[in-house]
Amino acid sequence: MQMNITFRQFGASDSLKEYAREKVDRVNRLLDRAGEAHVVLSLERHLHHADITIHSGSWVLRGREKSEDMYASIDLAMDKIERQLRRYKDKLKSHHGRERVHHRQDLVNQLSRVRHAVFEMPGDQEEAAPAEAQATSSPPPAKPEAADSSPRMLRTTHLTVQALKVDEAVMQMNLMNNDFYVFHNVETNAMSVLYRRKDGQYGLIEPHEPEQQRVAAGAR
Repeated sequence: MQMNITFRQFGASDSLKEYAREKVDRVNRLLDRAGEAHVVLSLERHLHHADITIHSGSWVLRGREKSEDMYASIDLAMDKIERQLRRYKDKLKSHHGRERVHHRQDLVNQLSRVRHAVFEMPGDQEEAAPAEAQATSSPPPAKPEAADSSPRMLRTTHLTVQALKVDEAVMQMNLMNNDFYVFHNVETNAMSVLYRRKDGQYGLIEPHEPEQQRVAAGAR
């Protein structure tokens, strides 16, 4: 398996590289088709983050975790991947990756990528401040009138849109340990958003075409 390891906000460590490689190789032995793995280890606000992505054919498995120790974070991230892999192992074999649906991608070449952005709005931190810190005897300092009110981008991820059935999208979302997944629904030929509800069920968001438009389209 081809694997690359990226260190962010702290120096590279040979022992961590070897530890991550051993963990990924162990999972690789459970896969029919393993292509490459990407491991990102970062230090953020004194917490050690491990973000591990493994490609098996065209399926993507992903585990992300954080703790006060990088070795523990790697263990926790790989535990997530292993749980989903064991859950879907038979289906992964029967699907032979996603090669059987590659011809569908011609339907959505123009929708091959979407952007997922995480941002914060100015003033959110002030609103979240403890009430006792706000209830002081002296008035807070006046804010400059020209303060920037635009949202601040925290991070951006580009996601590949796959052409799938709903059950395949559920499987892919779970393999990635995500709470949402954007895909092209081949059964409705529409861009769709699958998400995990708080009650454990799944929700599906799709464009709704008014009846009048459907009738007009069918009459052409």
